[in-house]
Amino acid sequence: MRELDLIGAIQAALTDRGDRTVRWSGDDAAVVRARPLAVTSIDTVVDGVHFRLDTHDAADVGWKALATALSDLAAMGAAAGEAYVALVLPEGFEGALELVGGMEELAAATGVTIAGGDVVRGPALTVAVTVVGWADSEDELVGRDGAAPGDVVGVTGDLGGSEAGRLALERGERGPLVERHLRPAPRLEEARALAAAGTSAMIDVSDGLATDARHLADASGVQLRLSLDAVPCAPGVSPEQAAVGGDDYELLFAIAPDRRADAEAAAPVSWLGEVRAGGGLVLLDAGGRAVEGLAGFEH
Repeated sequence: MRELDLIGAIQAALTDRGDRTVRWSGDDAAVVRARPLAVTSIDTVVDGVHFRLDTHDAADVGWKALATALSDLAAMGAAAGEAYVALVLPEGFEGALELVGGMEELAAATGVTIAGGDVVRGPALTVAVTVVGWADSEDELVGRDGAAPGDVVGVTGDLGGSEAGRLALERGERGPLVERHLRPAPRLEEARALAAAGTSAMIDVSDGLATDARHLADASGVQLRLSLDAVPCAPGVSPEQAAVGGDDYELLFAIAPDRRADAEAAAPVSWLGEVRAGGGLVLLDAGGRAVEGLAGFEH
């Protein structure tokens, strides 16, 4: 399909879901009515790095590209709004509309408008997604830097399932864990509820608990002490595997101990440990001994 025909077909496949949109795809730029605070993030997935076209169909790639970007909005407790998509299509790739269809499927499920983008030819399939979320006040949002000694540390859902699904996919298998890897679910509603419950710091678990917990500790200038035995594991996954597996997109957060019940009412939560004065991440085994050498994904 030629470029202009493809752009027209993509525009026809999209739906405007927001009352903020004044002008969107089809003009030179989008025009969106703003709330007091815009929360913006960008994420990129590349063939051979974040997925492989011999194991992922184009719709799964589109879903994942949007999901990973939306998960960053979730980590801040923002309400999702608009997405802007840049597609780099290699010669011979025929799945552009299927890719956009997968992205639009998740957009419909999360109330997002894909408001604009760009299409170019390039050496490898690449999808760069910029997402904009909204908040009415700074108090609605949560960063990584607010954890304080005495806070308790929790996580939503279970961990390790996406990496287990990726390995199963490599073996040619299918099943719930494979679907979880192919189509991760950004925890937008849970994140807003946790933010309203009083979380002091939050991050999405995209690169593995062992990496992302350290990010939260470093940003807050504290030490996180987490028990591996308390890590909620996906079926068939060990605590060590759950601690290093990426692409789970669950929420790791800290909250004052007197707000535990509020967090439990906001989302399915498992409690992993506590925040102390100091620095870094300490992972503990069943005997309370520090476990060394566990780390999540890094490019």
